[in-house]
Amino acid sequence: MSMASDVPERLQPLLEVRNLSKSFAGVRALQGVNLEVVPGEVHCVLGQNGAGKSTLIKALSGVHQTDGGEIRWLGEPVQLTSPTDALELGIATMYQELDVVDGLNVAENIFLGHEDARAGVLRVRDAKDKARKLLARLGHEDLSPGTEVGTLSAAGKQIVSMARALSRNARLIIMDEPSAILDTGEVANLFRVIRQLTGQGIAVVYISHRLEEIDQIGNRMSVIKDGRSTASSLPVKSVSRSELVKLMTGRETSNVFPLRAPVAEGKPLLEVDGLGLAGSFRDISFSVRPGEILGLAGLVGSGRSEILETIYGARKATAGSVSVDGSRLQPGSVSAAIRAGIGLSPEERKSQGLLLDEPIYKNATLSTFARFARRGLLNERGEKKAAQEQTAALQLSPADTERPARTLSGGNQQKVLLARWLIHGTRILLLDEPTRGVDVGAKAEIYALIRQLAARRVAILVVSSEIEEVIGLADRVLVLDAGRMLAVSDAKDIDEHSVLDLVLKGNSQ
Repeated sequence: MSMASDVPERLQPLLEVRNLSKSFAGVRALQGVNLEVVPGEVHCVLGQNGAGKSTLIKALSGVHQTDGGEIRWLGEPVQLTSPTDALELGIATMYQELDVVDGLNVAENIFLGHEDARAGVLRVRDAKDKARKLLARLGHEDLSPGTEVGTLSAAGKQIVSMARALSRNARLIIMDEPSAILDTGEVANLFRVIRQLTGQGIAVVYISHRLEEIDQIGNRMSVIKDGRSTASSLPVKSVSRSELVKLMTGRETSNVFPLRAPVAEGKPLLEVDGLGLAGSFRDISFSVRPGEILGLAGLVGSGRSEILETIYGARKATAGSVSVDGSRLQPGSVSAAIRAGIGLSPEERKSQGLLLDEPIYKNATLSTFARFARRGLLNERGEKKAAQEQTAALQLSPADTERPARTLSGGNQQKVLLARWLIHGTRILLLDEPTRGVDVGAKAEIYALIRQLAARRVAILVVSSEIEEVIGLADRVLVLDAGRMLAVSDAKDIDEHSVLDLVLKGNSQ
């Protein structure tokens, strides 16, 4: 059931976007985008990676100047030639990469750029008093203005960023993928704060790729595909999930998860026996056969990622063992795991998995440099050829492997990581949040790729905070809570409700 309310009728729009267009070096990023935002609503803007959402955000924030169309504020046409123009109107933007300064305290961050000063002297006490009032408006009286921002969680930093917007008297706050860096409990708190803002008449433009969030938080929505509006200012309740996917992708996606193939009988390839890591998890035992996908389901803090990292050798187990083909691996040795054929695609692929400023081909061959070296010299031609072959097989877009990895969308960065382990000849693939930050169309592609790898007899472990994703991808599901195994079940015999029921019962014991 949707927790969002309908938008009050006949309110004067705060913001109107009419037939907006923007080009870069002759390439159309926006070509006819329309939306309308009224006070007190959450207006969701959806679209695949590359649809034009980021360009739209920057146009509304004054970072980009548009080529055509019109932006109206309170019924009057406006020119946003700089971020200052947007702020003076009352439009504030929270980017996915939060622009807080870790070395400053909460109050200093809130008033950064418009500090409270008299005769050139900062009025520290007044700033902290004002900061407390702004934090109270967000329901966070417990957050001290004197706390150093670098010590806060991602959710805490978001609150500081919202308070900064309020300090600028924002009437509309644009939030770019605000839930991407949060866990389940933090997302619930984010939604509570957003409702508090809209209850005060502030409008929120909410950018997200997570379709399940739209019903929870959105009032109306607009959809962009290839820089064009495919839906504009529709009530969230009026569009079904399948219709929304079609608006975003241009195709039906009624069955996102590929059909499961029977897993061949045979000896386990990976065996985990009584594995433990002090402070994280204990007594974890399971096996995975060639061609089988085992999903690890549980809430944040259940030990999912830590189990994968321990199997990979990035953490040294304090109990139990990991064996491949019957041979025990040396605990805490990544090189031993890689030699045995284990590869890890980490949760934070940008910071832990990729060298963002290096070419795609360098990232794809990162685990196999020795193969392309001869007499101490690196064979770049061989590197490029191997990378091109694998990225072409994975339908990387754009296909140019000499581009820096940071220029790729989230889905294509994930493909580069998959290409790396395919080049290496990995037999056991550990996937931690393989579709985080990936839009719905690219998700379907990655699901299909994972199934194809299983068909090639790669044993796969999948961790995802989306329980539906774990169940849809896996052959078997292992349910975890607080570092303990609760159950192992065939995926076809379990659903999201039964997983959560197990976890809740586990918490009550």
